[in-house]
Amino acid sequence: MKNIEISKSLKLAKELLGKEVIVEFDRPLGSSHPKHGFVYEVNYGFIKGIIAPDGEELDAYFLGTDKSLTEEKGVVIAIAHREDNDDDKLIVVPRGVDFTDEEIMEKINFQEKWFKTVIVR
Repeated sequence: MKNIEISKSLKLAKELLGKEVIVEFDRPLGSSHPKHGFVYEVNYGFIKGIIAPDGEELDAYFLGTDKSLTEEKGVVIAIAHREDNDDDKLIVVPRGVDFTDEEIMEKINFQEKWFKTVIVR
């Protein structure tokens, strides 16, 4: 297993592994990135009230649905850890749903392809 440097973002995200959270979606499935124009292939949002080291609320990908969402409860099953910046993303799914690391990377690659991202559990 690869040795991962414990960043402030990763430490915060690890505290949420296995926990139920509510994700608010500012970039729902099918929406476009406000600056870069790519389309979100999954629902993407944040955990309200949990501030990440970048000063913004902690980001989350929500997998396991093909519907565009505004808010949804789910379980944190993994972290998309960006080795080249301190802006990790939670991987959240509906209760009882799971994905392999490879499946997660395939689903979030539309945005993570520009970063050196590994899945942490």
